[in-house]
Amino acid sequence: MHILYYLLSSYGFIALMIGLSTILSKKGIIGEEGSRKFIHIGVSNWYFIALTFMQDPNDILFTLIPPVSFIILNYISYKTNLIKSMERNGKGNLGTVYYPISLTILVFVSFYVLGNAYIGLLGVMLMGYGDGLAAVLGKKYGTKDIGHGKTVVGVVTMFVVSLLASSLIIIYSNSVTRLWIALAVAVFATLTEYITPKGLDNLSVPLGTSFLYYVLLLI
Repeated sequence: MHILYYLLSSYGFIALMIGLSTILSKKGIIGEEGSRKFIHIGVSNWYFIALTFMQDPNDILFTLIPPVSFIILNYISYKTNLIKSMERNGKGNLGTVYYPISLTILVFVSFYVLGNAYIGLLGVMLMGYGDGLAAVLGKKYGTKDIGHGKTVVGVVTMFVVSLLASSLIIIYSNSVTRLWIALAVAVFATLTEYITPKGLDNLSVPLGTSFLYYVLLLI
């Protein structure tokens, strides 16, 4: 029964994020880019649903159903503009497809290979909140372009949010004596997001930061 609740919660939550984004966009409260980033940030919280429901390694196939299904759905949307609130005009940016690919990899590896779900949580939060807020605030308040289509405001936002998110996860799952890891991860996340092109940061940031976090925990 918990698997049914998990699937209903997962799809219901993601539908809610897309629905709210569409409503806010139609009412003119947020623009097209704001709509995409609302979904980008909001959907990252799906990982907490996975954390809540999926504790048994035997549930691996069920755990992966939502992110795997959205790899397919998002690719269809990318090709057909099915979910307008999620897509950019023009082609060439598969960021919405890379997003659930990262979720799938991180859920599988962190839950069932490493046995530490917080490793995946860190990568997902930095992808969702770090990259998402950096794009929103950078676009709204950034004036100085520093290359790669980035602004000072966006880069600083990425660093600060990454540092805060990493610190909270490390404090909760490890101890304050390992907070130096948060600084290392935040610097890495910021540099990675800065140099990665065309939506590929939805792969490089979550996978790269989670891998670095795992390695540093071994020290």
